[in-house]
Amino acid sequence: MLLAAGFGAVIGLMLGLLGAGGSILAIPALVYGVGQPWETAIPTSLAVVALSSAGGLVPRQRRSAVRWPVALVFGAAGIPAAFGGAALGRGVPQRWLLLAFAALMVVVAVRMLRGGDERVGACRTHDGGVRWRSCLPTSLLTGAAVGVLTGLFGVGGGFIIVPALALLLGLGAQEAVATSVVVVLINSIAGLAAHAGTAAEIDYGTLIAFAGAAAVASAVSALFSSELNPATVRRWFAVVVIAVAVFVAVAAVLDPAALG
Repeated sequence: MLLAAGFGAVIGLMLGLLGAGGSILAIPALVYGVGQPWETAIPTSLAVVALSSAGGLVPRQRRSAVRWPVALVFGAAGIPAAFGGAALGRGVPQRWLLLAFAALMVVVAVRMLRGGDERVGACRTHDGGVRWRSCLPTSLLTGAAVGVLTGLFGVGGGFIIVPALALLLGLGAQEAVATSVVVVLINSIAGLAAHAGTAAEIDYGTLIAFAGAAAVASAVSALFSSELNPATVRRWFAVVVIAVAVFVAVAAVLDPAALG
């Protein structure tokens, strides 16, 4: 329990500080840290991400940074895609899923090392709104892509949502992060529903310890996120993600149990 709570606190801390990418460590923490099988780790990770996102949403909503229409459009696109991603994952051997997950972690780390782009999105109107008529197709496709990743790997997808909201729709940094938390929450709930068949295998004691610590850490760290240098936090986190990705890839290649 204490081990699960410790890993959960780290995940929540990253979610609160970054608003994106923190959940990428949930699966490795559950599989290699807590010792859960992949099939159990995915729904457990989704529950953790959902609860920690809800915890991080409270302080951001008080700042009125969430753009609810944008969040609901992205989230709605991701719901059916999450079910598709879950179905796809059931037909892929665990070794290949782990290797693909390690590759995804590297992509996340590289994006964080490169930093954000402060350009104004082409979909932003002069009065701060969004040109939905021209930008809706791209928004729906991006939301669906995030949903597939959520269902397939049990990740929140904030590392895609945040730059999409900033570059496509022109949301400011605080708006993009806050809005992404809502989308992650919606997608995580959808992904959890898609994996409902494995719910009987979940260790709910581990889930409560992991998710409870993540939710508390996410809420607390979100209060102080604006006081830290985001570039420094991203760089250190990216280094950790790359190291974990290498570990996951090597373990997937060497572990005979991952052949199935």
